[in-house]
Formats: sequence, C-alpha cells, structure tokens
Amino acid sequence: MDGKDYYFLTQEEFKLHIDNGDFIEWEEVYEGDFYGTLKSEINSIWDSGRHVIFDVDVKGGLNLKEYFGDRALAIFVKAPSLEVLSERLVARDTEEKDKLSTRLFKAEFELKFEDKFDHTIVNEELSATLTEAERVVSEFLRTE
Repeated sequence: MDGKDYYFLTQEEFKLHIDNGDFIEWEEVYEGDFYGTLKSEINSIWDSGRHVIFDVDVKGGLNLKEYFGDRALAIFVKAPSLEVLSERLVARDTEEKDKLSTRLFKAEFELKFEDKFDHTIVNEELSATLTEAERVVSEFLRTE
C-alpha cells in the first residue's frame, strides 16, 4: 500500500531523492525499476524503538551491511537450486518469459556473493525456513 508498505515514486521523484542523498541504499534492480530505502523512514522506525527488516536484492544487502556494519545482520535467502527457483517462478505464472529469464540470470549472478553475508538460509520448506530465520534473528538481537 502506498505510504504504508512502500512509497511509489515517479522516476523523476526517485532521482531527485538520489540527488539529495535521501537514500541509505538504492538500486535500479531492473531497467526502469528503482528501489531504495529512505534514511528518514529508518530513523522514524528506530526512534519508535522498533527494529528494521530489509527485503532487498544482494547489492542492496551488501550496501546496507557496509553502511551499518555490525549493527546489521545480513541473511542470504536462496532456493535449494536454480532449477527449483525456475519451477517456483513458472508455477506462480506472474512473470513474462523475458522477465523470467532475467530473474534467473540475476539469481545465478547473486549466488556469487553469498559468502559476503552473515548467514545463509535455504528456503526449501517455508515453515522450516521461517523457524530458522526467527532463530538467527533472535540470536542476533540478544547480542545487541
């Protein structure tokens, strides 16, 4: 929902925020599709005493880890294999063929950066994946 979950900006608005240094991280994930994290949103969440969870691509994750250092836990979430990822994306029936190919190519490329993250979770079975994610995050928060 615009203004709650995300802010949907025009390319011009987005580029203005880039020029103003308003983002902690940003990326043109796919041609013409920009994603970023506004510093003001993070500060607002922290000021309210809550933690922030990012769902970003690998480049965004690495940028966030560099920005926050040990204050951040970087988790690499991956499918059991590229074949399984392809099957899942095809089963969703939400991707056009050219976009599907682009996503799979990007996923294969991103695997090269897995070792730069603090922890890897293989998303084989959703409930087990969620349990492991909760465990890893809880351990991290206890060490803060």
